Amino acid sequence: MFIEGLMQYEFLQKALFTSILVGIVSGVIGSFIILRGMSLMGDAISHAVLPGVAISYMFGFNFFFGAVAFGLAAAMGMGFVTQKSRIKNDTAIGIVFSSFFALGIILITFAKSSTDLYHILFGNVLAVRDADMWTTLVIAIIVIFLVWLFYKELLASSFDPVMAQSYGLNTQLMHYFMMGLLTLVTVAALQTVGIILVVAMLITPAATAYLLTNRLAIMIWLAAGFGTLSSIVGLYFSYRYNLASGASIVLTATILFIFVFLFSPKQGLIKFKRKGVATK
Repeated sequence: MFIEGLMQYEFLQKALFTSILVGIVSGVIGSFIILRGMSLMGDAISHAVLPGVAISYMFGFNFFFGAVAFGLAAAMGMGFVTQKSRIKNDTAIGIVFSSFFALGIILITFAKSSTDLYHILFGNVLAVRDADMWTTLVIAIIVIFLVWLFYKELLASSFDPVMAQSYGLNTQLMHYFMMGLLTLVTVAALQTVGIILVVAMLITPAATAYLLTNRLAIMIWLAAGFGTLSSIVGLYFSYRYNLASGASIVLTATILFIFVFLFSPKQGLIKFKRKGVATK
């Protein structure tokens, strides 16, 4: 039934294409987010773009521009508060992202569109428009190209920032560069999984890959693969059983993580227990 629908309905073809793009690019950026210990930052950026999305809906222009502007403003705001005060990074993140999210809720209230609010918060890839699909494709190409171009710099600043700085690499600039890429990916994933669940697509496939390898290049490929598989399987269950698309995709990614967490060849919990029994 899913294959027949895919051959027949254009909206399902666009949904599958957009979901796969989001799965790939989320896995690529998520790998760096995991290694740099920035999971909380991913959650913060995903919530902080809401005012930009709301303003875009109110004035009728593409939400890409508003979301990117507020995402970058939030990233710079968090960095500024951390650098110019005694407040630690996690506290600055909590203050900035919650205030941006609250502002977004207020603006959505002025827009008087609860349907749009539901789609923004939880996504609806089955209703993706042509403009959203092409925006996602362009963002995915730009992000993957920039990661390929600055791979060595991102690798060095992710694993050992102190050594990277001693070699002359501007780690602060790389931090804001990563924030920019994170904002772009967040905007790309809004239509698919929504603001609330974006962080799950950034973190869960990459965390699953992290349990399987110690090499970044392989981790990126695996994370993109898990993201793609989660998108396809989640979209299938969403279409087949009329479930929320974003939630179906995220739950599929979570099930994959649990499976790898239990049965990973080197770090799987089941194997660990067997070793423990064997050594007794």
